[in-house]
Amino acid sequence: MSAGTLEMAILDGILTGGVYALMAAGLTLIFGVLDMINIAQGIFVILGAYASYSLEHSFGIGLFEGLIITIPAMFLLGAFIEWAFIRRLGEYNRVSMSILVTYAVTIVIEGVLLLHFGSNYRSLTASYVTQSFHVFGNYLPKIYLYGFLLALASVLVLYFILYKTRLGVSVRAAMDNRFAAQLVGVEVKRVSTLTFAIGVAVTAVGGMVFGAVQPFTPNSSYDLISRLLTIVVLGGLGSVGGALVGALVMVVVEDIISVAWTPTWATLIYFAVLVIVLLLKPQGLFGQREVRAQ
Repeated sequence: MSAGTLEMAILDGILTGGVYALMAAGLTLIFGVLDMINIAQGIFVILGAYASYSLEHSFGIGLFEGLIITIPAMFLLGAFIEWAFIRRLGEYNRVSMSILVTYAVTIVIEGVLLLHFGSNYRSLTASYVTQSFHVFGNYLPKIYLYGFLLALASVLVLYFILYKTRLGVSVRAAMDNRFAAQLVGVEVKRVSTLTFAIGVAVTAVGGMVFGAVQPFTPNSSYDLISRLLTIVVLGGLGSVGGALVGALVMVVVEDIISVAWTPTWATLIYFAVLVIVLLLKPQGLFGQREVRAQ
C-alpha cells in the first residue's frame, strides 16, 4: 500500500465522517433533551435522500438547491412526530417505550417508501457527483468535499443555536436536568419539540449526501442506524462534541482498515473499537457517568 493510498483513505474517512457526525449530532441531541433513543433517525436520513431524489427527477431541482425545501419539510415532520407520538410517552420506561415508538415510525415510513418507490436501488445524480479532484495521485469525488463542507456549515449552525441563542440555553438546561429547567421557567415541551425537529431536519442534509455517494433503498436505514448508534455511544450519550469525534474516529479507522487490510474486516474493526473504548471508559469518550440528573 502506497503512502498516497493511505493518505486518501484518511482524507476520505474525514470527509465522510463529517457527514456522519452531523447525523449523529442530531441523534445525540434528541437523546440529551428528550431522554429517548430515536431508532427512526436512520429512516429519516433515507427519507431525506428520497426527497432529494424526487425533487431532482420530478422537478429538475438540484441537490443543494433542493435542501431549501427538504430541510424545512423534515423539520415540520419532526415537530409533528414529537407532538403526535413522543410527547405522549410517560416517564416510566420512557427509553424502552421510545425505542418501540420510533421503530414503529421506521416501519411506517419504510412501508410508504417501498410502496411508492419500490425496492430497487436509487442514487442521486449531478455533475459534481461524477466529477473528481486529483489528490495524492488518486481521484476524490467532488461530492465528498462539497458534502463535508455542507455538513461542517450545518454543525456550525447547530453550535451557534446551542451556545449563542436563548433556545440553546434552554436546550442545554433541559439536557442537564429537565425538572430543574422547568423550575426556572424553561418550557420543556416546546424545547423538546424544537429539539426533535432540529434533529430530524439535519437528516435532510445527511440524506442528500448519503444518496449521492452510494445507492440506497428503504431498507438501507438499518445499517445506517446501527452505525449512528455506534458513533453516539462511542462519543458519549448526550454529547454533541462526542458524536463529532466519534464519527471521525470510526469512519477513518474503517477506511484505513479497508485499504491497509481488507474491507471484509473493516466493519468488524469498526465495532471492535467501540467495545475496546467502552471497556476502558463505559460512558464513552465524552459522556458523563450519569447523562442526566434525575
